[in-house]
Amino acid sequence: MLSFLPGVLLLPLSFSLFALNLAFWGILVTPLGLLKLLLPFATVHRLIAAIGRRCYRGWTAVNTFLINLFNNVEWQISGAQTLDKDSWYLLIANHKSWVDIPVVSTFAYPLIPEPKFFLKDQLKWVPFLGTGCWALDMPYMKRYSTATLAKKPHLKGKDIETTRKSCEKFLHTPTTIINFVEGSRCTKQKQQQRHSPFLHLLPPKAGGIAFTLASMGEQFNAILDITLIYPDNQGHVALDMLMGRLTKVVIHAEVLAVNEAVIGDYFNDVVFRERFQQWLNQRWQLKDAYISQYYQQQTKPILTTQHCEN
Repeated sequence: MLSFLPGVLLLPLSFSLFALNLAFWGILVTPLGLLKLLLPFATVHRLIAAIGRRCYRGWTAVNTFLINLFNNVEWQISGAQTLDKDSWYLLIANHKSWVDIPVVSTFAYPLIPEPKFFLKDQLKWVPFLGTGCWALDMPYMKRYSTATLAKKPHLKGKDIETTRKSCEKFLHTPTTIINFVEGSRCTKQKQQQRHSPFLHLLPPKAGGIAFTLASMGEQFNAILDITLIYPDNQGHVALDMLMGRLTKVVIHAEVLAVNEAVIGDYFNDVVFRERFQQWLNQRWQLKDAYISQYYQQQTKPILTTQHCEN
């Protein structure tokens, strides 16, 4: 543990090592994407996907090591007893900081398949980023605006069809798809701008998760509703972590059923859309209540004053 060192010394060292870890695995993964382009054979793609998963696990393992190296951090994980690595999951979570990504990956590492993030279809053509994500089998989604559909009605339903096709590779490979439902990191300013009814959270955005469920809902064994809390770090979580000030990470998982109540035509079925929004808002109310209860159980009065990353 190096947390005893001054934060001003830890900051450049930890930032450099996290950046080097990302660059190292990124350099390894990018050629895999190029090979997939040059060798369009199913056997080759399966081999590359397996190597890509190992690279992701390597990146995660080093990140976890670095977090623990620079911080005297306690990991508190609950509700994960029924998970396994041979199932398909849709993971939804609140969003506090960019640290959430390595934290969720650390949670996933021993319990569930490696996480995947939906990417916009246009990103597949970005050099290095697109090929690297493709090598890691990140799924792509293609969305058409209401204006575009009005001009070209024949495109209706094509977006879900494109996304479903992108996810066909997961039919025989257990997978976890991640969606940070709030769409942005929670800050007090954003809470005010969005008129958030929640004490600790931003209002959830239903469109993305509904689109994911419509595209590949039948493949999911369960939805994982993950609540992330950094109880002793109410300022800038990422900066605190880089400066050795991260002391506790709380991860609470709830396993939810995937059924007809959450799978439907969100964009065209008004009744389903209202029902789905109600379901998601109820989930966020429960999440907000859980976070409030957690803080109430703490002994430090400061924990009740601020709840979002600034």
